[in-house]
Amino acid sequence: MTNENKISLLKDELKAELINNILPYWMDKMEDDENGGFYGRISGEEQLMPHAEKGGILNARILWTFSSAYIALRDPAYLKIATRARDYILAHFFDTENGGTYWSLTYDGKLLDPKKQIYSIAFFIYAFSEYYRATGDKVSLDKAVELFHLIENYSFDLDDNGYFEAYSRDWKLLDNLRLSEKDANEKKTMNTHLHILEAYTNLYRVWNNSFLKDQLQNLLLVFLDKIVDNETCHLNLFFDEKWKCKSSVISYGHDIEASWLLYEAAEVLGDESLKIRTAEVCMKIVNAASEGLQDDGSIIYEKDKINGHVDRDRHWWPQAEAIVGYLNAYQLTQEDSFFGMAGGSWDYIKKHLIDHKNGEWFWSIKADGSINRTDDKAGFWKCPYHNARACLETVQRCNSLGLRK
Repeated sequence: MTNENKISLLKDELKAELINNILPYWMDKMEDDENGGFYGRISGEEQLMPHAEKGGILNARILWTFSSAYIALRDPAYLKIATRARDYILAHFFDTENGGTYWSLTYDGKLLDPKKQIYSIAFFIYAFSEYYRATGDKVSLDKAVELFHLIENYSFDLDDNGYFEAYSRDWKLLDNLRLSEKDANEKKTMNTHLHILEAYTNLYRVWNNSFLKDQLQNLLLVFLDKIVDNETCHLNLFFDEKWKCKSSVISYGHDIEASWLLYEAAEVLGDESLKIRTAEVCMKIVNAASEGLQDDGSIIYEKDKINGHVDRDRHWWPQAEAIVGYLNAYQLTQEDSFFGMAGGSWDYIKKHLIDHKNGEWFWSIKADGSINRTDDKAGFWKCPYHNARACLETVQRCNSLGLRK
């Protein structure tokens, strides 16, 4: 099969996956017609949990996903879902007294956890920027800009650079900064910085503001100078306020995700010298991430550099990010091996992660090859964002590669 045929096949298969499997699952099963918005959870056993909390991250990611799908495919059904998400978020998740967005709500839309987690707020910027791209809705752009200024006013570290993690409802820095129970309680994290970068990149696409440009460029340099390990080219995950590394875990999924998000930021900024430098670092990150690549095309979850423990589960999101990361590497280098790795990731997903009976993807495949039915099919963290974005990015990138041919 020629490269052109391989590119066309990959594009067609991921477009079909998006249209026929991922998006319909969320459209058909997650709309909460009784209480508004979307349900908070479907279990790994495919049981709807109508009284589950409604997370800000889930709702922001639904808004981003369906806005992006509408931009790419122009199906009015996707815009309807995006608008439903936008309206529910505006009505329930924004703190009209103190500014910012809440962490979570009860199933019926009442405030549950008012904390201002910067990671979560970044996703609202990402989502509202995308809805503006889809519709030109000025209110959505204004909300994204408002959240940007709040992050800069409260979270940015004027002394040592970067962003602090979490605040109370009235913007006091919290003692417990954790994004989740498995995270270290540290002042600064790679994960939050990565998703601020992602959000600022998308906002800069639609709001050409000099302060935003400066902060996005600064954030990219924070990654190149502080977060990427100069020796291993993996991302360090947790830091104190002075950027002393406080972790020993390698996250292969975050490595491969960052490898294309960093280059995307450099592209949007448009500085040629920064693009060249970023591309060089990104290829080093890709090669580091590939230490987790397995013979079956999958990428394992993580490894502890100190105690040697390896988590060999194949979570859904690193597999999705691997497709995009390796396609990006192929575009940067034109080395066929990277296109093969992207295809290998997709082959693993098709064989193991897609739920061909009920729709969507399973949370993970365990190290022993069995399906993880303990963790959610949809929920606070299991959203349509990683896998839908992999499909959308693949279609866009394959179209670009086809034009180049």
